[in-house]
Amino acid sequence: MATEKLDYNGKVIEYYMEDRLHHSLKTKIIPSLHEKDKDCFLVIDGREGSGKSTLAFQVGKCVDPTLSLNRVVFSPDDFREAVYRAKKGQCVIYDEAFTGFSSRSSLGQINRVLVSLSMQMRQKNLFVIIVLPTIFLLDKYIATFRAKALIHVYENKGKRGYFKVYSFKSKKLLILMGQKTFSYSSKFARTNFRGRFYGKFALGDDEMEKKYRDKKEKALKDSEKTSMTASQVKFREQRDLIIYLLRKTTKLTYRQLQEMLIDYDLDINFSQIAKICSKFGDTDKDLEINKPKRFKDVIKKEETTEKMEKTDEIEEIDENNDENDDFELENDENEQKSEENDQ
Repeated sequence: MATEKLDYNGKVIEYYMEDRLHHSLKTKIIPSLHEKDKDCFLVIDGREGSGKSTLAFQVGKCVDPTLSLNRVVFSPDDFREAVYRAKKGQCVIYDEAFTGFSSRSSLGQINRVLVSLSMQMRQKNLFVIIVLPTIFLLDKYIATFRAKALIHVYENKGKRGYFKVYSFKSKKLLILMGQKTFSYSSKFARTNFRGRFYGKFALGDDEMEKKYRDKKEKALKDSEKTSMTASQVKFREQRDLIIYLLRKTTKLTYRQLQEMLIDYDLDINFSQIAKICSKFGDTDKDLEINKPKRFKDVIKKEETTEKMEKTDEIEEIDENNDENDDFELENDENEQKSEENDQ
């Protein structure tokens, strides 16, 4: 058994790792991260509570000693942000992907973000670990061709801390043969690379472990509260701000705004608009939700006023023309009298 010793705020964190796994990480994974446009994508799967996150932290810390809780993420948007911010050769861990009751809705989002970030991951030579219940949930291209290896964590006679490693070739056979039944027992995809690990938290002391568990619990609760992604929440907030600014700029009532938005196929009633604007400081005097005027009536009134103003302008022009005509007639009469006198 190899021993990893890490310095954390003056304290030594020590944990044990299977010799064969430790040797593979040091002689194969780390050197590959120094090659141009090459990353390492590792999948660790297993049942919930089997210890796969613990092993992921130990593996990640072995490859990247700078790994911290900031690069352990739980959502597609946080993963995207972590990849963009990561420095060359660093490790990013996507923990507990596809978990919770909303996993079905998030599955497509996670697969899409993994595909879209492949170029950034290669250019930065990142070591990316995806922790999830089973590799069979991953996009087929990601699981078959992008993932360098699979570490499957399991229990043996009720005891946690067992793993087996599938190489690139054996992983590919496992996916092809076990996809229909999600089975790891195919005779065509067996592996002799097995070992044990122990439950030492590799990212810090007990206080840091508590922060990790709190962060994880909050992420899972948030995923159950809403099926919206962080981007969708951001867009909703931007929409609310635009509606509020529109009201403040135009001085329209909520009912008038409702009529205007309906004309553009935006079905938001005046009570929703009132609730949105109240978030930005509208007082009770500003609510005006009982005024029956419609936006169309306001527009009609403005058009009527505009027509009246134009009518007044036309009448004024006609009066000026009449005055000019009188003046011209008067000049003609004077000229005629002058000609008669000359004669």
